[in-house]
Amino acid sequence: MLISCVRQILPCRLSLPLRSQGKMDVPASSPTYGQEGLWGCYYGWAPSATTPPQLNSPAGFSNTFQTPYQCQTSTCQAGPAAPHPAPHPPPVGQPGPPPRLQPTGSGGLERPSHWNTNYQDQNGALLRPAADTICKAQSPSEKGTQPGSKLSSPSSESRYGLDPQLLPSAVQVLQEDQVEWKGKTFVSEPPSSLPPLSTTDCIIEDKGNASPRFIRCTTYSFPSEAQSAQQSHLPLGAILAPLAKQHKAERPVPVCDEGECLRGCVECGAYMCPSMTWQDCGQRFHCPFCGKYNEVAWQLYQPTDCHSRRADADKRPELSLGSYEILERNKEEAASLLLAVDVSDTSLTVGQLESICQQLHTLLDTVYREEDTEQCALRVGLLTYDHRVHLYNLSASLSRPHMLVVTETDELELPLTEGLLVPLSECKHIIQSVLQQIPLFTSESQGSASLPHDTVVSMGLKILQAVGCPGKLLVFHSSPLCESLSRPASSGFFNSSKPKSLFQSSDSAVSLAKACVSQGCSVHLFLFAQQDVGGAWPGDIPHLTGGGLYYYNSLQSKLEKEQLNCDLNRIVETVTAYKAQLRVFTSKELSVSGCYGSFIPSGCPGLVAMAALNWNTALALEFTHSRPLSEAQGIAIQVVLSYTDPHGEKRTRVHSLSLRCSASLLESFRNSQAETVLTFYCKKMYCAVVERPLQCLREELQAEVTELLACYRKHCSSAPVSSGQLVLPAFLKVLPVYVNSLRKSEVVLPGIRSSVHQRLLLRSRILSMDTKTTVSHFYPCVLPLCVGDERPHVGEVVRCSASSLDPSGLYLAYSPSALVLWMGHGVSRQALMELFSNSCFSSVTSGEIKMPILDTPLSVHVRTLIETLQLNSPFTASLKVVKQGDSCEDTIQRLLVEDKSPNGGASYADFLYHLHINSLRLLL
Repeated sequence: MLISCVRQILPCRLSLPLRSQGKMDVPASSPTYGQEGLWGCYYGWAPSATTPPQLNSPAGFSNTFQTPYQCQTSTCQAGPAAPHPAPHPPPVGQPGPPPRLQPTGSGGLERPSHWNTNYQDQNGALLRPAADTICKAQSPSEKGTQPGSKLSSPSSESRYGLDPQLLPSAVQVLQEDQVEWKGKTFVSEPPSSLPPLSTTDCIIEDKGNASPRFIRCTTYSFPSEAQSAQQSHLPLGAILAPLAKQHKAERPVPVCDEGECLRGCVECGAYMCPSMTWQDCGQRFHCPFCGKYNEVAWQLYQPTDCHSRRADADKRPELSLGSYEILERNKEEAASLLLAVDVSDTSLTVGQLESICQQLHTLLDTVYREEDTEQCALRVGLLTYDHRVHLYNLSASLSRPHMLVVTETDELELPLTEGLLVPLSECKHIIQSVLQQIPLFTSESQGSASLPHDTVVSMGLKILQAVGCPGKLLVFHSSPLCESLSRPASSGFFNSSKPKSLFQSSDSAVSLAKACVSQGCSVHLFLFAQQDVGGAWPGDIPHLTGGGLYYYNSLQSKLEKEQLNCDLNRIVETVTAYKAQLRVFTSKELSVSGCYGSFIPSGCPGLVAMAALNWNTALALEFTHSRPLSEAQGIAIQVVLSYTDPHGEKRTRVHSLSLRCSASLLESFRNSQAETVLTFYCKKMYCAVVERPLQCLREELQAEVTELLACYRKHCSSAPVSSGQLVLPAFLKVLPVYVNSLRKSEVVLPGIRSSVHQRLLLRSRILSMDTKTTVSHFYPCVLPLCVGDERPHVGEVVRCSASSLDPSGLYLAYSPSALVLWMGHGVSRQALMELFSNSCFSSVTSGEIKMPILDTPLSVHVRTLIETLQLNSPFTASLKVVKQGDSCEDTIQRLLVEDKSPNGGASYADFLYHLHINSLRLLL
């Protein structure tokens, strides 16, 4: 146990190749680094000079250092003396020297792994394993992969000669955390300690601090001084997921009645939490958020013990738990479901209308359950539109439904409100009869253009406003989109002088989205047979209202129909909070400087309004110092979410967290996690693309991480190291691979085949992802399917690199937005026969498919695994089969984030080398 504790706090040091000795000539930060078509070599090598070279930092970062200092180059005492090497860049177009490891100590070789703390000496320097151990480690795992040699892909090779297998492995970090915490209980109590990773299957017990499922901080020890925080370049932030799912073995968030709860601070509005300290034997309490004292009503008075703890603390969730919920006495209208279907000439001609109506018919059967009285009470409405709007009176008192036509669409007015939203138990058969008749209608539009989708949203919003209820609006649009109504003209989209216009929302879309937020209207837009042209992207309103955007083609294939059915069921069955308002309280020494996510920004970062949110919705908060922090008191953070549940009950969910603060930067680095920092960087960067050029953002992100590594090397390295050794914080050692995946993602670095719609849709989805989903997106899970044994099983997860793929194996690569089954050209005929009932490799169909239902062990195993992955995903991802050597192999290459990406992004090894060189340059 002692060895494990010591191992966790050691920094990671990796020796990198350096060309010669003397002063360092290192590459400047080139603006072309990582761009498509330009990643062939570094540009702008700094010449040797007597004065220390300056880093060519991007805008927003200072490139002037008042007091230059030399990097420590002496070796550890445990190893032999080493010269003072300094890196010289390789000539342009030539690879660097091969990697060499500098032995700086002695230690035993426990496990065949290249990046393992068992290979580090007491100072954290990496040791060189024996040759036979290296061969064993680089051979395929007996459990995880098929026998055979790995792929030798140029995209996996480093142009500087670094062995990617020697670099820190994200897979190993996840596995080690899983081994340490799986099946165990993490106690979340103040002051909070570093929790398990979000991907680890463990139980969280609330003992006064909110679960990390709800609030996860970038560091659990904040720097006490603002200058130290700026010097470290470690972001001070938190990822909020107020309605996150809990483990089935965890205690649900307790619900308290409004009248029985202790009232919080009357000065600042913060709610009662364990961070409140009691004074005068329990007659008043001190608020850590504003520093004021509050009197307690005599009816709720309880004495305190010698530790200033109330006698009834264990009986009150607001005094003993970090998360609780208050049920208010006022009740509003329950949420409704409103369906809007395009019946224009386009939808009738293509033939999608009949399929849509059939899917809605099936959806109502699924939602309606006689034993579920709450679902039967759900109010449902229907409208259709072409160049006019058709409303339906679904009252059960009528012999048949009445259709009302609204022709004046410039100024929408409702002819009536009665019967537009009716309980499903009363109108199910009426709506289904209308859905059966809609495909038989003859369009009267005579080829005229259909109404824009935002006009339909406005009509649906008016219906909800007239009834006075929140709800979900599902729009099924088949007509071509009107570009002028979605965003400004696309003439400047690809103009280098206006790179930011692509992500900007139009004023009309923001105005309509604000009205939806006030009413609690969540818009879900389904598009069929749309052309990906220019900037005609209608996702602004769904993105800003907590809804979603879904694309389909002709809807004639069975695969697309199943995908639509899954999307509809997920939307309707997901428990949603409406008319949500999020407020953030912090200690008076801190302030909320930024909030990032899928919502309409307001003037106050600590106050956010949203139309709807669910379990997967997450936001990022950024904190700054307003004054020095007290190490004795620590800091307190409280997140208050007020919302209306689907049944109309008003609730307030409170999450509180207490953290340490320290004057030592080492404590801040020791208590940070790479996955949380990645999620924070992602949300902040994807929000900034609206205002900033993409190249600037990529350079700033790279410079930020470079400064972070340089600060850690200077202030937190316990022993002198040579300039050929890369020093990384123990819990941030995989941050470079995460950041490299972020900076070369399709959103900020488009490739040749990257479409406008794909990038915009990807950004809108990722902005709302929580930490676990974000990590899975930027570092996908690659599972080897072991088929040689009697019982097929899944092997150990492998690294996201082509060198990890065995040509004779099967691999399932998964991310929240992609699901790929990769087959090597040497896969056995028996495996192909069991999966596809076809033993010929060339005859297996590539692309999107549905796995054949075969009664073979391998087929059952693979289909069960795919269903499990899709069930736990917030999006419906279709399975794609990719064969080795196919023209569509770039689908799997996008998921192999450690390699050079198809859009020109740098490999993990090259990017890490670049970070190392530039961090050394800052220390000159």
